[in-house]
Amino acid sequence: MMTPMRYVVLVLGVIISLHYILSFSHEDYGRATSISRLAASLHKPSPPYDSPLPAGYLQNTTVPPPDRKAKAAFVVLARNSDLRGTIESMKQMEDRFNKKFQYPWIFLNEEPFDDEFKKWTTEITGSSTQYGLIPRDNWVQPDWIDEDKAQMNREKMIGEKVIYGGSVPYRNMCRFNSGFFFRHELLKDYDYYWRVEPNVKFFCDIDYDPFLIMQDQGKVYGFTVSLFEYEATIPTLWQTTKEFIKENPQYVAEDNAMGFLSADGGETYTRCHFWSNFEIGDLNFWRGEAYTKYFEYLDKKGGFYYERWGDAPVHSIGASLFARKDQIHFFNDIGYRHEPFQHCPQKEAHARGKCWCDEKDNFDHEWYSCLKRYNGLF
Repeated sequence: MMTPMRYVVLVLGVIISLHYILSFSHEDYGRATSISRLAASLHKPSPPYDSPLPAGYLQNTTVPPPDRKAKAAFVVLARNSDLRGTIESMKQMEDRFNKKFQYPWIFLNEEPFDDEFKKWTTEITGSSTQYGLIPRDNWVQPDWIDEDKAQMNREKMIGEKVIYGGSVPYRNMCRFNSGFFFRHELLKDYDYYWRVEPNVKFFCDIDYDPFLIMQDQGKVYGFTVSLFEYEATIPTLWQTTKEFIKENPQYVAEDNAMGFLSADGGETYTRCHFWSNFEIGDLNFWRGEAYTKYFEYLDKKGGFYYERWGDAPVHSIGASLFARKDQIHFFNDIGYRHEPFQHCPQKEAHARGKCWCDEKDNFDHEWYSCLKRYNGLF
């Protein structure tokens, strides 16, 4: 007598046999009951645009790396909250220049970068990215600063409506950019840097390598915008500089750019400086003895906190005094905007770079541009 299990096995065997007979003898039945058809029925249908693009439509946009590159990197000082502005700046730089030249990106922050910042900034470039933490003693106000005196001066600047007059973090940033960024561990293997800030615009295609211009022609500093500094932020900076020069005349270069800084042979300061939110520079120049001694001298005076000395005038004075004037380069063909000013290449350079800025909107034409003083050096 057969057990119930044997009946079950017998029935399954009959069903499977009938399935195979019908699959081979009836084509429609075979298609309807195929494994692939059954598997497809388990997935939800998707719209046509979800299908992968056929390979024949895709173009290879990979650009081979240049035969020759400088030991250089982009440097971005940013916070996690600057993510949107950072990737906007990066996207323009990548599209206009770096897809072709493939230089790495280095990001610095006084706090650790979060995963979202790293994800977005890594995805937007084909080049390598590195993320560094700024050492605390390179960023915060030093303990030897007289905080009562510093606070009194900040309140005075607030009353005078001096931009960033009351901000300690802004002063931290200016001091860091003046004397410490080029010493960061992530930059130790590089010779040149290009500073990129969040929320800036690059208007033109750049079909040559500015880093190689700097390297091959012995340049130490490159700029696009120059202008007058707010006098209320640097009341004693030039006097302090004159004292340093008097004590250390050996550091002053022959054929320097003093004419950019002063109209009377160094007695007074024109307040002209290169706008440092865009700068392409020689890291070894900042690391050199002359500039290092100059920064240390300034730092001991406390003017980054008792006043509001910016890295722009400090860099500008350092480059103008300790390098030859022909080592400072105006990148006339790089279109650039940092609110509220912009440099827009003119005429043939505008056409060659396929620039999208308005040639009439060019800070070079404004009365408070210092480009005339720079041009007057030559």
